[in-house]
Amino acid sequence: MSPKNLNVSKKTHKFLIDRLKDKRIHQIYKKFERDLVLNKDFIVAVSGGPDSLALSFLAKIYSIKKSLGVKYFIVDHKLRKNSTLEAKNVQKHLKKYSINLNILTWNGHKPKKNIQSIARDKRYELLINKAKKFKIKNILIGHHLDDLFENFFIRILRGSGLKGLISLGRETQKDDINLMRPLINVDKNDLIYISDYVFGSFVEDPSNKNDKFKRIKIRNFLNQLSLEGLDRNKFLLTIKNLKIANENIKFYTTKNLKENTTIFQKKDIAILKEDFFLQSDEVVFRSFAEVIKIIGKKYYSVRGKKIDKIIDLIKSKSSFKVTLGGCLIKKVKGTVLFSKE
Repeated sequence: MSPKNLNVSKKTHKFLIDRLKDKRIHQIYKKFERDLVLNKDFIVAVSGGPDSLALSFLAKIYSIKKSLGVKYFIVDHKLRKNSTLEAKNVQKHLKKYSINLNILTWNGHKPKKNIQSIARDKRYELLINKAKKFKIKNILIGHHLDDLFENFFIRILRGSGLKGLISLGRETQKDDINLMRPLINVDKNDLIYISDYVFGSFVEDPSNKNDKFKRIKIRNFLNQLSLEGLDRNKFLLTIKNLKIANENIKFYTTKNLKENTTIFQKKDIAILKEDFFLQSDEVVFRSFAEVIKIIGKKYYSVRGKKIDKIIDLIKSKSSFKVTLGGCLIKKVKGTVLFSKE
C-alpha cells in the first residue's frame, strides 16, 4: 500500500473508531465484541440493508482492534432488474470507509417458486466456496433478533418440531464452515441507528415489502402483535426455555448413539441394537435421522414423515428392506442394519 493510501486508511480507521464515542453504538459494539470471541480471519456477508451494514461496521472495528483479516462479500442474485447496480453502489459506498466489498454473482436459471429459500441456499453456497478458497472457517451473517422471532413463526407454520423452532442459533455449521450470527440478540432498531449514524444510508430491498413472501407476512403479523402489546422479553424467555429442553434431548440422543449404535470406521455401515428403539420417541427419531446423515453422507436430514414411517415399520415388522437418504436399511432378526446405497 502506498504512503498516501496508508494515510487515508488510518484516517478512515480513526473516523470509524470515533463512532464508538456515541453511547448507544458503544454499548452495541461492546456486546458484539463480548459475544463474538473470534481470533481468526473471517468473512462478512453483506446485503446492503441496515443489518448487514451495521455488521460491516462492527466487524471492521473488531478486525482493527484484534488485528484480524476480514473479507466482505455481497451476492448479486440477479433476481431483480437493478440488482447488479445496487450491489455496485453498495460496493462503492463501503469503499469510502476502507471496506473492500467483493461481488459474487448467481448466474444461471432462476426459480419461479420458493424463491427466497432457494436464493438463500445459493447465497450460502457462493460464500462457503469463497471461504474454502481462502481457507477461512468463519462467515459472519447479519441475522438479528427480529429474524429470530420471524424464523420461530415460520417454523410453526411448517409444523416443525422443537429442534426446528430454535434452529436459528448463534452459530451453525455447513460444509465444515462456521456460520456465525453475532447480532442474534440485537434489536433491528439498533442496527438501523448504526447504519444511519455511520453510513448515512442503506439499501431497502423491495422484496422486504412484498407480502407474497411468507416471511413478509410473518413480519407484518409480528408488527401487528407489537402494537397489541407483544412482550418481546417473554418471547425470548420462551425460546430460551425451549433451547434448554432441546439440549436435554440432544444429550440423550448422543447417549443413545454412543451406547446402542455401532458405526464402522469408514462410516458406510451401521448396526442399531434393540435398545436403540426403547428410548423416548423424540430421542429415537433424532438418533435415527443422525445415522441416516452419517451413512448417507448427507448434510440435511430427510423429511420427518419418511423417518416416522420407517421407525413404525421397525416396530411392527420382523424383517424388511427399504432405501432412504442414500441408505439401504434392513431389519434382520431384530437387528437393524444400515449401509450406503
